[in-house]
Amino acid sequence: MRWRQPIFALALVSLGLVCPCRLHGQQVELSPAEKIVIDAHAPAHPFPHFWEQMFGSGRAILSLRESYRSDLRAVKQVTGFRYVRFHGILDHEVGVYNLDQHYNPVYNFAYVDQIYGGLLQNGVRPFVEISFMPRKLAANPDDLHTFWYKPNVSPPKSWALWDDLMTHFAQHLVNRYGIDEVSQWYFEVWNEPNIDFWGGIPRLQSYFSLYEHTARDLKSVSPKLRVGGPATAHASWIPAFLKFVSENRIPIDFVSTHGYADDTVENLFGTDEKIPRDDRVCRAVAMVRRQIDSSAMPNLPLLWTEWNVQGMDEARDTIFVGPALANTVRECDGNVNMMSFWTFSDVFEENGPIARPFDGHFGLRAKGGINKPSYYAFGLLHELGNQRLENASNDVIVTKSADGGLAIAAWNLVDPGKTGETRAMELEFKGVPPSARVTLQRVDASHGNVLKVYAAMGKPLDPTPAQVERMNRATALPAPEQTHLTSGELKFTLTPNALVLVKVYTAM
Repeated sequence: MRWRQPIFALALVSLGLVCPCRLHGQQVELSPAEKIVIDAHAPAHPFPHFWEQMFGSGRAILSLRESYRSDLRAVKQVTGFRYVRFHGILDHEVGVYNLDQHYNPVYNFAYVDQIYGGLLQNGVRPFVEISFMPRKLAANPDDLHTFWYKPNVSPPKSWALWDDLMTHFAQHLVNRYGIDEVSQWYFEVWNEPNIDFWGGIPRLQSYFSLYEHTARDLKSVSPKLRVGGPATAHASWIPAFLKFVSENRIPIDFVSTHGYADDTVENLFGTDEKIPRDDRVCRAVAMVRRQIDSSAMPNLPLLWTEWNVQGMDEARDTIFVGPALANTVRECDGNVNMMSFWTFSDVFEENGPIARPFDGHFGLRAKGGINKPSYYAFGLLHELGNQRLENASNDVIVTKSADGGLAIAAWNLVDPGKTGETRAMELEFKGVPPSARVTLQRVDASHGNVLKVYAAMGKPLDPTPAQVERMNRATALPAPEQTHLTSGELKFTLTPNALVLVKVYTAM
């Protein structure tokens, strides 16, 4: 059965109590309320939901599994995402590249068609990461990454053979799906070539050769195909990469790179500054945006094709993800065109098959299709409007919907391993009816939090479909709480790592 909002919590919302009291069965001491003024007529800018347009996922062949596609459909239902990115479309297990008896290339796109066709049938387009090296094309067939599925990270043994593969690959996609469709995809050259996913020596110069060949190959098939890179870890190489493509007039349609909250400050910025993990991703995003702006191609879009919140203490399975996600959206807005959360699903095998649910993996759905708190948090933020109103608070995002109503995300971010306090928040509205109708939904310790339900089941290693269905039914968010502003104000509480969506309906 669905969890219901405790009556006392609803009373706090309605009455704005700030006192020693019991909340969710525990004694809490509330500090004075944080007061935030929200002006419905404040300056606004477009807010295109850049955080939910694309998601990452493990590797290409996984997309043929029903468990993967089930998770994809579930996440699309709550986010409406449009692109998915994964490694390994050229891996040995996909079977793209072979040799005949005379050692001439033989191309087989049967699995490629099933992979990309399956995405399109489910309403999601490929973000094509061109990786990794087919073993029979590799300069070093034994240059295998340590991942469980052992992708080959070698450069090609012949640039002419690589060019032939790329042009056949692109032409096949255009022939099968049509240029009007494929021109809406993105083609990203490789994955994290600045670390152990690329075996070229020296890494930077050899990757530049890979990018140049690949970009020219794709554009030779059609100038409408969108290509970019360098897809680096730690937001690296951007100035040098842009200088190289500019000076050599190499095609580029977007810049892509990666950065995680767990990346070190030294790796991201080359300094020993004290930068909190919660701020590192967007600090890196802003840095790369400045690098693009100061380059010879300042109008290139920035696509952040991998990121996630910090993962200490298995935090990615917990309600922490919601406030951390919301805070990242708040900080990164205006500096990035798309961010790809890594990943939408725990159908994922970098270290082999996942043995049990809730080991701190990246996805929004755990083993077996169990909805994590992050799944519900993404669902709440999906309800934000398409115009963002200026507001100085670090704890809210204020948006306006197409119908003129307001949608506000509010949160109480507490880092993993720290003990937070329940906070009171008071929203004072200007420019809306003083008794406007309001709804609230939340993800917190008692809403959308599957870990308590899983523990009550005895933490089964391999949950049955019936157990998964029970967990998802128990954590499904209830209908929004209904209330009204009181003299233009709304007061409520936020337990540690609560994320609340407030909607204000301005029509009388």
